[in-house]
Amino acid sequence: MPFSSLPPLIAAALAEQGYREPTPVQAAVLAPEALARDLLVSAQTGSGKTVAFGIAMADRLLATMAEARGRAPLALVIAPTRELALQVSRELMWLFAKTGARITTCVGGMDAVKERRALAQGTQIVVGTPGRLRDHLERGALDLSSLGHVVLDEADEMLDMGFREDLEEILEATPAERSTLLFSATMPKPIVALARRYQRDALRISTVGDNSGHGDIDYQAVAVSPADIENAVINLVRFHEAETAILFCATRDNVRHLHASLIERGFAAVALSGEHSQSERNNALQALRDGRARICVATDVAARGIDIPSLSLVIHVEVPRDAEVLQHRSGRTGRAGRKGIAVLVVPYPRRRRVEGMLRDARVSASWVPVPSPEAIRDRDRERLLADLLQPVEASDADRAIAERILETLSPVDVAVALIHARRRGTPEPEELIEAAPIEGGNRPERRAGFDDVAWFRMDIGRRQNADPRWILPLLCRRGHITRNEIGAIRIAANETYFQVPRAVEAKFRAALKRTLIPGAEDESGITIEASAEPPSGPHPARDNANGRGRGAGGPPLRKGNATRLKPRH
Repeated sequence: MPFSSLPPLIAAALAEQGYREPTPVQAAVLAPEALARDLLVSAQTGSGKTVAFGIAMADRLLATMAEARGRAPLALVIAPTRELALQVSRELMWLFAKTGARITTCVGGMDAVKERRALAQGTQIVVGTPGRLRDHLERGALDLSSLGHVVLDEADEMLDMGFREDLEEILEATPAERSTLLFSATMPKPIVALARRYQRDALRISTVGDNSGHGDIDYQAVAVSPADIENAVINLVRFHEAETAILFCATRDNVRHLHASLIERGFAAVALSGEHSQSERNNALQALRDGRARICVATDVAARGIDIPSLSLVIHVEVPRDAEVLQHRSGRTGRAGRKGIAVLVVPYPRRRRVEGMLRDARVSASWVPVPSPEAIRDRDRERLLADLLQPVEASDADRAIAERILETLSPVDVAVALIHARRRGTPEPEELIEAAPIEGGNRPERRAGFDDVAWFRMDIGRRQNADPRWILPLLCRRGHITRNEIGAIRIAANETYFQVPRAVEAKFRAALKRTLIPGAEDESGITIEASAEPPSGPHPARDNANGRGRGAGGPPLRKGNATRLKPRH
């Protein structure tokens, strides 16, 4: 159904914003069977659902505004986070701007006194977070007696965040004859139960595709050594050079660490996590919107409600906990018809789990290699040529400077200087550790430099979950050598043997001594010592490398206390 069926003032606002035809979820709420009904809607993030519930309540809201004489709000929208509530307010403000409707936002971290003053002066639409709305309700500042519409936006996230009691108290204070619109990207059992309790004969609407999680997102996955996660992220950011990118971490500590690493390398990055104040969060989002920053490192909750049109790249630095989180994170890009890329950085031991999660999310992801430094430099050259060959408009002053430069330098020298200027400050890509040569029951093929080798022994083996993909970066860190300086690896039940060339043996021994912390429960406590050649016979290293051995499921465990080692990112 076209927007012409809407009230003229609403249709005019949509036209000014460039809306020509409704998105699927907007068309669904305008269908005849959905009018004046409670709605239970599942739609992807970025599908235009804010406008959808705005136009769904427009007819009744405007009619009630013409008759109402009180100051109590007529519509209430509840969102899980400050950012999402503020985003919803901005959308509704332009949508209802021509109608004269007043919109008040009530969120944690803002001035509650100003919010109560705005409520007392009268408002038609209130948008807020559950905790702040409940606080205003209990203080008598929020009067819900005249509500005609209640909207629960991203209801699944609100329940996950523990807002059930707040929601129930707010909904119990609303009139029985209200219209309740419940929007949720997923429909787990708690959401269905909430709908049954607070909705009447709700129409179920789903615009989530059966075949894919999001049609406008190109999903990719890269498998890396756990020690190489940070380097892989750097190379992905450099390869894509997105106008705006968001990098998802699981904890605020990891956000802080990755953000510091990006700043150290010269990236323009901001961070969002639970430890940041509302003022800091607002400044970070504004920096992304005006181009002063191009990368945002964030936790899942902190990134709720982020809507930046230029956001085209999402990197899952840490694997999402389930398919729902994967879709919520990835939905920050590919919004409203725009294309986006979502990349999962997957440690080797977790590849099978990620493949299962992708199936659950109905997402088809391409497994691709991490961009190499050579591939990144090739892409840099293509971008540089494309930028420099763009036509430009030059003023007389610009041409005068150009002529003076050409009097001193040749055209080639000028071009070289321009290239250097454009490259200045661009972070260098990172070299990644590749898989080690793994020895099974047969002796490995000899490589250059390994005719004369020294054997070493580690005090962890198959029973401690040792795996070649973890051992290689561990040895590089502890012994200050490169992957090419490690020969065959043999994993036994409680110990592991490996080779290094005699030429680096002394350097390797010295580094091991410096990096050993006796008794430590992380990798620095693992004993690595010189050894005779290991006993001959079958070794399970090959099975481990293929993911079939007992140690392929995760990082090494310390012998004796079975404490799982944490990879250093």
